[in-house]
Amino acid sequence: MSKKHAPHPPANDAPAEKAAGQDAGNAGDLAADLEKFRDLALRTAADFDNYRKRAAREKEDAIRYANNSLLEDLPPVIDNFELGLEAARSAPGADAILQGFGMVSRQLRDFLSSAGVEEVVTEDAEFDPNLMEAVGHEADDKVPEGRVLRQTRRGYKLRDRLLRPASVVVSKGPAQ
Repeated sequence: MSKKHAPHPPANDAPAEKAAGQDAGNAGDLAADLEKFRDLALRTAADFDNYRKRAAREKEDAIRYANNSLLEDLPPVIDNFELGLEAARSAPGADAILQGFGMVSRQLRDFLSSAGVEEVVTEDAEFDPNLMEAVGHEADDKVPEGRVLRQTRRGYKLRDRLLRPASVVVSKGPAQ
């Protein structure tokens, strides 16, 4: 007896089409996820680079200004030292003391210079409120308004930071 083969039932292509659609959808999701993670990786790398640069800058500043608190305390000591030097200049027979004070004064100035401390320049300068403190105003026929007449206390900077402002008397121009 011969067997007749039954014809195959018609193929249902719907699951195959559905699978192809899912693959296309998955590919789209994968591409979106890939783009999202690529963006995240770039942002993380940029954040880390910024952190590294900021940490290096902070370390450099910490080294650069490590002696800041010590140097902030020195200006009053320098002021008192200079008062002693002036007293030695006016005292009779104090030549040896004056010579010793002069040597110490040079050493002190050299030390401050090597540490990056410099005086705020006020002589024949325009008044700068960022570097100077006006302790008075006086009329002066020779000095224009807003210029420094004289300094009453020295000011000091540590590189680009102000340690102490210079105290100055400022001209208010000719007398009225």
